[in-house]
Amino acid sequence: MRSTPRPGAVGSTVRRGLVAAAVLALGATAAVATATSASAAVACKVNYTASEWQGGMSANLTIQNLGDALNNWTLTFTFPNSGQKVSQGWSGNWSQSGSNVTVTAMDWNKSLASGASTSIGFNGTWSGSNPAPTSFKINGVTCNGTQQSPSASPSAPVSPTPPVSPSPQVSPSPQVSPSPQVSPSASPSTSPPPPGTHVDNPYVGATGYVNPDWSASAASEPGGSRVANISTAVWLDRIAAITSGSAGNNSKGLRDHLDEAVKQDAANGSTPLTIQVVIYDLPNRDCSALASNGELKIAQNGLARYKTEYIDVIAGIMADSKYSNLRIVTIIEPDSLPNLITNVSAFQACQEAESSGAYVQGVQYALNKLHAIKNVYTYVDAAHHAWLGWDNNFQPMVNLFHQVATGTTDGVKSIDGFIVNTANFGATVEPYFTINTSVNGQSVRQSKWVDWNWYVDEQSFAVGLRNALVAKGFPNTLGMLIDTSRNGWGGSARPTGPSTSTSVDTFVNQSRVDRRIHAGNWCNQSGAGMGERPKANPAAGLDAYVWIKPPGESDGSSSQIPNDEGKGFDRMCDPTYTGNSLNGNNMSGALGGAPVSGHWFSAQFQQLMQNAYPPLS
Repeated sequence: MRSTPRPGAVGSTVRRGLVAAAVLALGATAAVATATSASAAVACKVNYTASEWQGGMSANLTIQNLGDALNNWTLTFTFPNSGQKVSQGWSGNWSQSGSNVTVTAMDWNKSLASGASTSIGFNGTWSGSNPAPTSFKINGVTCNGTQQSPSASPSAPVSPTPPVSPSPQVSPSPQVSPSPQVSPSASPSTSPPPPGTHVDNPYVGATGYVNPDWSASAASEPGGSRVANISTAVWLDRIAAITSGSAGNNSKGLRDHLDEAVKQDAANGSTPLTIQVVIYDLPNRDCSALASNGELKIAQNGLARYKTEYIDVIAGIMADSKYSNLRIVTIIEPDSLPNLITNVSAFQACQEAESSGAYVQGVQYALNKLHAIKNVYTYVDAAHHAWLGWDNNFQPMVNLFHQVATGTTDGVKSIDGFIVNTANFGATVEPYFTINTSVNGQSVRQSKWVDWNWYVDEQSFAVGLRNALVAKGFPNTLGMLIDTSRNGWGGSARPTGPSTSTSVDTFVNQSRVDRRIHAGNWCNQSGAGMGERPKANPAAGLDAYVWIKPPGESDGSSSQIPNDEGKGFDRMCDPTYTGNSLNGNNMSGALGGAPVSGHWFSAQFQQLMQNAYPPLS
């Protein structure tokens, strides 16, 4: 599968949050004050939770109003350590002077009824130590969780930092920013839930299914035994794959894989097992590219066939009671819905997908069928930051996701979460700059690489998208996944620190760990490496890092190769291709000698191991 940046966008970039370690429930209390009326009774508390790693942090603050209704609020607090800095904030207007931090409300969250709460958050950096702030004020009134009268003259807030000047071509304002934290349960269970229970996060406390087909291919490569037992997804990219396996060396059908998963689950004892299955056969699939075009066509009764010959069969197998103890995670139709936001005007196949309603109806049908099975989890594909990270793509995508969900039987509850970076190469975290970094008075957003995007990596994008979706009406239990199978970008080309250049373009190009020629390049990228290994709860708001695209399976052929899988030749997979408007007319950056998508590509697998980050041992 492939991922396309929006056509005609100001560009495409990489932006995401920060890699976190343990989540710390620090629980500081504070009062939230308002400046509405001198007689208003003010009471509130602030819960501060943070995840941290060496030199970085991501924090979420939940403000709860315990007193009279508030019409506006300004939150202030002081970092205990002068080395603690906010680098990017969301759901409020953030500014910092010395150790003092000020957050003013946005239009959509400035009013808080009695008993209501709102969540805000930030990514930041620290040096020395990273203690949690312990005292918070709203409009100058200290928050202590009890009702109190506001002070006559609340201290004036620090003036917020002026917004970065937008590109002359577009005037973005930061989209509704996410709260990066999933609300924790009040009292975590000390024992695992009964097998087959639909849990909030299917990756917690579970082992991952090892696909024997992919494992055998990996183990046959020199050094491949180091990763051969890592859990990767099973791709159902055509109807025949349900019963006889997918492409290349993948010989097993869905029932074969589920039977094998039951065996692996039994060998694990009481530990549950999570198996990941990619649902990927919409009619007019991948309507803006050729390498992963599918077998079904809208004009040839494709939607009806998708429902009866594909989804119904898959759901029937997954509903078999002998698989009820498995946690079956489904990744719903990579690249489909994002194409309706960015590529309808330029591609006839996308126009047909929109006008017929086939993409929306197909995804809704899949959600209805799969969500109805108690031990099946549904994660909808949400592209990546260099596709949807501009305002004119981001909010329309949020709206479309909401529209699709509310059209299902169970509404927004039919979706357990969303996944970003599926089969793509965007860095999970850019460690040496954030979207708020400036170089010689110029924002990194002005660089050719970032190109006025609001994100520089996948984690910040995932967190931002989650927040916007929750604000739109999705439950706060919504989880995000990041495909980290090929976004490590290690090896000798990986920067070891930020650039010292005073040119914003040079600074970004020398500092970014994503070494692609252009962030819109998506096919078999030269120099890529395996990324973070799969793990649950890697950061606030994220259910897991996952390996959905099995490393070593091609994105598409470097030249035309006849096949019976409906997969065409896309020039973005040709290393000699000089590009198009989607990638800024840059070289494709693709490796040569690649087979048809889904087939084993030994040279790529070897390079992915060589450039893995963290490095393979």
